[in-house]
Amino acid sequence: MFPTTRMRRLRYHPAMRALVRQTQLSPGHLILPLFVRPGRGIRQPIASMPGHCQISPDLLADEVSQAVELGLGGVLLFGIPEHKDAVGSEAFASDGIIVQAVRAAKQAAKDFLVLTDLCCCEYTDHGHCGALSRATGRLDVDNDATLELLARQAVAHAKAGADVLAPSGMIDGMVGTIRTALDAAGFQHVPILSYAAKYASAFYGPFRDAAQSAPQFGDRRSYQMDPAASVGQAIREIELDLAEGADLVMVKPALAYLDVIRAAAERFPGVPLAAYNVSGEYSMVKAAAQAGWLDEQAAALECLTAIRRAGASIILTYWAKDAARWIE
Repeated sequence: MFPTTRMRRLRYHPAMRALVRQTQLSPGHLILPLFVRPGRGIRQPIASMPGHCQISPDLLADEVSQAVELGLGGVLLFGIPEHKDAVGSEAFASDGIIVQAVRAAKQAAKDFLVLTDLCCCEYTDHGHCGALSRATGRLDVDNDATLELLARQAVAHAKAGADVLAPSGMIDGMVGTIRTALDAAGFQHVPILSYAAKYASAFYGPFRDAAQSAPQFGDRRSYQMDPAASVGQAIREIELDLAEGADLVMVKPALAYLDVIRAAAERFPGVPLAAYNVSGEYSMVKAAAQAGWLDEQAAALECLTAIRRAGASIILTYWAKDAARWIE
């Protein structure tokens, strides 16, 4: 008891604080999302995500080279196609935008980790994450019809040279279907990072601007998780994806779901756990910093540290490059 016990003894000196610090951030824990669109010489700023742009494949080499120099863990590629249709056929086209982007990234740094998002929402003219039907009595994503689309997309990305495939649609059976398709095509070595617990969140707004993927009707609550659902439901989703063959799993978003990250880390020790520090989490700090209401660097590093402390071993974040510089 005080005065014998004084907890401030562990905080009085900067070196002492560093010595007893448990949670550590390093650039190698961070994955940088990038948005790629067709064309040449294009660097289109994303208004709702200051500091980020839609870029053409020919400019991807510079982004990848920076990521390598900063020691980041990898990049995650999202494609913005020139043409959209009802089933998102450009997502699995042999010359589609992600195929071009993967090849450009691997040409720039062949040993650097390139992840690709597997989903239909950026590629469909309706903005939903798969083929549509009225099988449920209302227009909605047809779960089983979408599985074939994801399988074709996975093989196309793997053929282009993607190192990790990240299915994000929360479609039942997606991991097993993708695993079967990859194995049959000779890509048994390619791991799957599943968006296993992805919530229908309000924090995705800027991303939909960046990826041009806002739904043209309704919302995604019939397939993404309800924010008010129990943590146990998230655990069940993760268990199912692991049983189907997921090699890594993700919780998305991160900051509003630190309890889910912690529960997943404790329930699945040894399973690499990622968390997506999403666009809304990034943009609201950016906006507050631009207004002079807080220190962006301090707030961003505090957010990332909290995600690590909750149990994530991998963080996908739009602050990846800045954070790497700040950490160093």
